[in-house]
Amino acid sequence: MQRRVVILDYGSGNLRSAQRAVERTGAHVTVTGDPHAALDADGLIVPGVGAFDACMRGLRGVGGDRVIGKRLAGGRPVLGICVGMQVLFERGVEHGVATEGCGEWPGTVERLRAPIVPHMGWNTVDVPGGSRLFAGIAPGERFYFVHSYGVLDWTLDPDSPYITPPLVTWSTHGSPFVAAVENGPLWATQFHPEKSGDVGATVLANWVATL
Repeated sequence: MQRRVVILDYGSGNLRSAQRAVERTGAHVTVTGDPHAALDADGLIVPGVGAFDACMRGLRGVGGDRVIGKRLAGGRPVLGICVGMQVLFERGVEHGVATEGCGEWPGTVERLRAPIVPHMGWNTVDVPGGSRLFAGIAPGERFYFVHSYGVLDWTLDPDSPYITPPLVTWSTHGSPFVAAVENGPLWATQFHPEKSGDVGATVLANWVATL
């Protein structure tokens, strides 16, 4: 059965390239800001480029934060990409200004600690054992990143409410940062799978296969 995927249009993100990339997995893809369509789809993709604050304002403007919460409460898959991953965390800090995120994960998005920012180009990732997102991808493969901010030094509280702790994939640019997270129905990547060639296509196909 063809899976129905909605790419949430809230005024931020490389929507058409993401649409084409997901369509190549065989899914039926709709780009829309309609919250009802976003709730009803088999899978929801939350893209995002630019500033954390602007993305959160756009997301709230279409009720996207509530849609994400409702989908996850029902165990329905969501995939965040780039700033679409960052807004899933508790907050973002840019130029000294803190903005509340969706709060699905603890943690703060902050400026990368690196001599050259933004981090732009291809980089390897350190994938944990048992990853489904990176299934079939050989160690040492590279993914395409474009970002100035990320989640650094993320340590989960051992008393956190997760039944199963999230699987966290790391990368390094100056210092380590979170490159991807798998947590029940909520998956996310800091890199752009739609710009990452064959390995990015595999990541998207792995996600669609879970729907």
